[in-house]
Amino acid sequence: MTSRWCAVVLCLWLGASWPGASSAQTLRWAGRGDIGTLDPHSFNEGLTDNILGHVYEQLARRNREQKIEPALAERWEVVNDTTWRFTMRAGVKFSDGTPLTAADAVFSIERAQQASSQQAFFARQLGKPVLLDERRFELRLDKPNPLLLEHQQNVRIMSAAWCKANKSEQVPNFTNKEEAPSTRRAMGTGPFVIERFEPGVRVTMARNPGWWDRFEGNVQRVVYTPIANDSTRTAALLAGDIDLTHDTPPQDIARLSRESVARLLQGPENRVLFFVMDQGRDELLHGNVKGRNPFKDARVREAFALAIDAEAIKTATMRGQSVPTGCAATSAVGCLAPELEQRAPSDPARAKRLLAEAGYPEGFEVALDCPSDRYVNDQAICVAVAAMLGRAGVKVRVEARTKTLFFQKIERFDTSFYLLGWGGGTTDAQGLLDPIVHRPEQKTQKGSYNYGRIGDEATDALIDAAGAEMNAARRAELIARAQRRVREQHFLLPLHRQMISWAARRNVSAVVMPDAAVRLQWVRLE
Repeated sequence: MTSRWCAVVLCLWLGASWPGASSAQTLRWAGRGDIGTLDPHSFNEGLTDNILGHVYEQLARRNREQKIEPALAERWEVVNDTTWRFTMRAGVKFSDGTPLTAADAVFSIERAQQASSQQAFFARQLGKPVLLDERRFELRLDKPNPLLLEHQQNVRIMSAAWCKANKSEQVPNFTNKEEAPSTRRAMGTGPFVIERFEPGVRVTMARNPGWWDRFEGNVQRVVYTPIANDSTRTAALLAGDIDLTHDTPPQDIARLSRESVARLLQGPENRVLFFVMDQGRDELLHGNVKGRNPFKDARVREAFALAIDAEAIKTATMRGQSVPTGCAATSAVGCLAPELEQRAPSDPARAKRLLAEAGYPEGFEVALDCPSDRYVNDQAICVAVAAMLGRAGVKVRVEARTKTLFFQKIERFDTSFYLLGWGGGTTDAQGLLDPIVHRPEQKTQKGSYNYGRIGDEATDALIDAAGAEMNAARRAELIARAQRRVREQHFLLPLHRQMISWAARRNVSAVVMPDAAVRLQWVRLE
């Protein structure tokens, strides 16, 4: 009854307050969560990056075949192993009419390299940007970077003049809840412009008539609304009050596949979910163990791995919409130690024995931090894992929060045990090993997302060597060795890769890409 009443209220609210709700070329898009900011360098999170990717663009982008192609840079050349030269596209303008120049690219890369930027890790892999002339600049590196074109995709280009005029040269620190004019206003070169941003309520965008590229879809305006309740979101879709959701509840997939008014848009996602334990502190922060930290013992970490049954989660929680894995890679293609794709069978009895050997025969208590609106069934996954660990003698208290609060908490290292996901367009495992597994390093910003302070010197050495190796075969062997070491030491516990399941009205055509990003410029409304 509560869900039904919420759906009725939502329908009335949508019809009354959505600008352009009756327009045939307005896409009404909904998801579980909200975006955190309009600043493209402040917060690295999937939905935020997806929406802002329509406003701010990169030097190069992925096409429908997942190949990297020119975007704001019309071409580039590798002068030598440590020097890349880019030529900016002629005739591109920001949405306020000012022309794009190489100086904007240099400014944006330097801005994204600031310590307060959550894109600093990626930006710092680009080396030092050096302006050559109005259209050309170089990236000069300390060492070779075979993934430079991958790393630049996280660095969106802003207008240097706009940032200076709006006192937004510094990236606001999202973790510390800092704000700047760039937090609530945006101005880029992309296919859409922000009309209105109401945090927690809606984001409204309109087509940019001055975009330099070609639209393949016919959407003129977009209204994105966060609808946290799964039942309410599905009801709104079936009632015709929204047109598309990228967050389809797995429990509703079978029903939606039978509905004449709806269609499912599905495909595999480049995203792996995993659990991380705080291995940095000498004493457990959120638990009942005093004077020591159980997670510093590899036997405890292995016990947790054995207690978790990914196949049961696939069946009962994900309704078949996941692919279990034991490999630290966003995609099976990126698992260069392919034997790790097969997880060890769940074994609660052996898990209990390992805990006893480590000095915890009665188990212990610990809090599990979990987002409630970021990944498919994230909170339900955490609840299921808590029950599984309970069978091994560990009492887990699930603390679920909206993703904004969740990320701010773990970014402060205020966690002992947490669920995280990592993905995007690239299938290269370096894209996970560098920021997640490598120990934090101030200069390069490697380990920027290593909130559990996992890893060791030997693993770092393998990751670093792979990151500078230009020979493909040698690099593949280094990555495989790093992945095997992550598994042997149980530095993190891979769970599964989730599937993409979007639901839309029958008149909506959209392209599903492995990075799970909605490309509004490709969407058609019939």
